[in-house]
Amino acid sequence: MSLKPKVALSQDFLFQLAKLPSNAQSKVLKWAVKFQADPKSPGINYEKINATRDPNLKSVRIDLDWRGIVFKPDSGDVYVLLHVDHHDPAYRWAERRKIAINPVTGAMQIVFVEEVASPLQTDVIPVAAVASPDAPATPSPLLFAGLSDRELMSLGVPQDWIGRIQAVQTEDELDELQASLPVEAYEGLFLLAAGETLDQVLTSRETRIDRSIDTEDFATALATAESQSRFVVVEDDEAMLAIMNAPLAQWRVFLHPTQHKLATGDRSGPVRVLGGAGTGKTVVAMHRAKWLADNRTSGVQKVLFTTFTKNLATDIEDNLKTLCSPKTMAKIEVRNLDAWVHGYMRSRKLEHKIVYDRSKDGPLQAWQAAMATKDSSIDLPANFYEIELEQVVLAQGVTSRDEYRSVRRTGRGVVLSRAKRDAIWPVFEEYRGQLTSRKLKEVDDAYREIASLLEQESESAKLLPYSSILIDETQDFGPQALKLLRAMMPHGSNDLFFVGDGHQRIYTRNRAAMSKCGIDIRGRSRKLYLNYRTTDEIRRAAVALLEGCEVDDLDDGHDETRRYKSLSHGRAPLVIDANGMEQAIELAIVHVKKWREENVDGQINSTCVIASSQAVRDSLAKQFSAAGYVTSVIDANQNATADVNAISFATMHRAKGLEFDRVIVVTPSSYLGLPQDTESQRKLIYVALTRAKREAILVKI
Repeated sequence: MSLKPKVALSQDFLFQLAKLPSNAQSKVLKWAVKFQADPKSPGINYEKINATRDPNLKSVRIDLDWRGIVFKPDSGDVYVLLHVDHHDPAYRWAERRKIAINPVTGAMQIVFVEEVASPLQTDVIPVAAVASPDAPATPSPLLFAGLSDRELMSLGVPQDWIGRIQAVQTEDELDELQASLPVEAYEGLFLLAAGETLDQVLTSRETRIDRSIDTEDFATALATAESQSRFVVVEDDEAMLAIMNAPLAQWRVFLHPTQHKLATGDRSGPVRVLGGAGTGKTVVAMHRAKWLADNRTSGVQKVLFTTFTKNLATDIEDNLKTLCSPKTMAKIEVRNLDAWVHGYMRSRKLEHKIVYDRSKDGPLQAWQAAMATKDSSIDLPANFYEIELEQVVLAQGVTSRDEYRSVRRTGRGVVLSRAKRDAIWPVFEEYRGQLTSRKLKEVDDAYREIASLLEQESESAKLLPYSSILIDETQDFGPQALKLLRAMMPHGSNDLFFVGDGHQRIYTRNRAAMSKCGIDIRGRSRKLYLNYRTTDEIRRAAVALLEGCEVDDLDDGHDETRRYKSLSHGRAPLVIDANGMEQAIELAIVHVKKWREENVDGQINSTCVIASSQAVRDSLAKQFSAAGYVTSVIDANQNATADVNAISFATMHRAKGLEFDRVIVVTPSSYLGLPQDTESQRKLIYVALTRAKREAILVKI
């Protein structure tokens, strides 16, 4: 019995499908389902494309108007839907491309062949190398002159492009070639240009270049992570329908090679993945959850996916439901950590309620009673005690006077002698006692005590029903939260998987070093560099806000932005100074109206107005509603609406983890003061601006 032919879809095919009118999409979908069922059917008429460089590219008729471009090699049973368009544009697309297998990485690539210079061609000269009367006699050095042909191909550069790449002299020239290169080739080259070595790039990717590659074996080539970043094999009609009915949701189907390798396979211990806004950290974590649920979770076990806020947990769960089958989803539990803690305390009949807001009656009374006991001879600023409680006592889990005497107080500014510490400690001791009498507990103390309970229980009793725990927005978790997460999972393979970004730390009191919390990530730390969401113009503007701000790597190291890069381009963010709140609202309404008018269908697309506080958010939403716009406020209990005609409104904190086509950020000018004084506020604006995929406006009041 012969094996069924292997049918795959290219990323370009789905991207192009999403552009088609709905009636054309329906025709293509019906045709594609039949094609997947039997690509050898006599009813499919493969037509030769005379001008194409690749004889394996064929045209197929979908109807009188629409044509599909299919890869159909003479030997083997691999068929790939590459492109769809009107007859003439479809043929022009095929004439400029060919399918090839990289002889070093084994990846299947769509190679753009128009105007590509061969190393042997002498009549194609890089623009930068053309002499002018004022040009210096010595030409600029070639950016990749030290790399051999094989080394360039190991990065993913197609064999046909070696000569063109060897002629590149500047990063700007490389950027001009980005759209024509496989994504792994462009990423590898710009990382080299930014200062990384070839070995560093290949090691980070876990790329094997020691195998013998059959450049005619397309079935094997489709199995590589690099190939799967642009091709997906479709096994049945159900899979075909699921993919093609949501062609814009490509994050569900295609992962960058580095993302794919992080999402699959076993790891010997905790993994940390860093990446700037829009680099796909959460997408990696969701695919990782799916892989673990499908391959490493059995019996009553589940994969726990946790994050800092309830909003993000809800958003992640909704997205996982579109990625996973019901059977897989049944093996994944999504809860923000505080909700998990609350459930655990209830299951153990621990009656304390957790304090999240110290200004509420019970905690406030407890704090006032504690402050009444302070030593009047100690001359300290009014807010010293509360900040000391948060950043030293609670964050570091200090429970006794002796511990407080020796604890490090890095960054606190005020030096305390042993005698002063002894005099200060009773305030914190009294506060905890006051909370206990009211059956209340600070959240960090709850984390610490539950971690202690788990560590004290016998091995069989303390095992929670989790095969793995994945943690999103790691930068928002403090030391006690990280220690709790470590205590929740036994040490072992695939135990903990962290994703985060120090640039987006908006809760400054939560800074923690993973290694000091019992989480050893040595040899299992990776970084994502390519931004798939935000245009490079928006990314650059947002990053510029952080100049002078310290950004850590979540483990006592330093992170930097030099190697981050966005793959899309657009308008630079507009920065506007408004004369007060009333003018800020008027400006926001004017620009939303302009965006609506720019859209042919009259829709606003996904738009969010992001404010610095709930009061400003609500004022903006009220005025937009009065102006006749449909509005939706994002708060602790309400996520972003799916209605593209509605405008979302959020605070900077609540917008975290979300994305929109366009955003308007309304912020006090004071948030952009000296970097050393406004680090937290600048990071909030960074988060807010990088929610935008296409356009962003910053309104200062």
